[in-house]
Amino acid sequence: MKNPVDVARSGGEGTGRAPAIDRQIALMGRRVRVLRKDKGLTLVQLAGATDLSHSFLSQLERGLARPSMSSLDRISHALGISQIELMLAAESRGASSDDHGNVHVVRADEGVRGPTRKGEARTLARGNRGVMTLEWRDSSVEPGRFFVHDEDEFLFIISGSVLVDLDDRGCELLHAGDSIHYPGGTRHRWSSPDGSVYRAIVVKEDRSLTGGTGDVHFERADADLDGKS
Repeated sequence: MKNPVDVARSGGEGTGRAPAIDRQIALMGRRVRVLRKDKGLTLVQLAGATDLSHSFLSQLERGLARPSMSSLDRISHALGISQIELMLAAESRGASSDDHGNVHVVRADEGVRGPTRKGEARTLARGNRGVMTLEWRDSSVEPGRFFVHDEDEFLFIISGSVLVDLDDRGCELLHAGDSIHYPGGTRHRWSSPDGSVYRAIVVKEDRSLTGGTGDVHFERADADLDGKS
């Protein structure tokens, strides 16, 4: 199977005719349509939010248009997700009868990869596990735009430091070994405090399987057993 990143990079916003450009693009378009409807957006509204044409988005949702990386960035942000989540849709995450109960190993050179602001994200699990697990590398000191989505999210810092901006909930400076959890609906963005590279594990829930409490929680690497630093 082609890496969806390569599929997206291989062309601009051109169009094709049935059969869809390829199965991966068809799956990505289907995911865009589901997310758009979940947010209660019309195609016209999504076009306005992304500065992309209504006709292009309509063709994309039907698997008849290939998005550029720039278009993926605009679409994903308007839908409150990362680029790699749309790319992951092109890998077909749905569990099959052969997938159930099996053990899956993802090697260091495997996984769906997508760009971050100044780095790369990589999926760490195959199939639909009820959560999406990513390895996230970046070094940008610019936090960029806020993201907000319905799902809870968990962040564990492997190395380096990360400044997590939760808008009106405040900011947290996290170091290697620290973690933070915030509920769906929390505006958030991350950055490197000094421009050095950080590595983190990001886990985002499947909200159809779990409920949320609405609280933000974080743990320091030197916290004692009672959770007090």
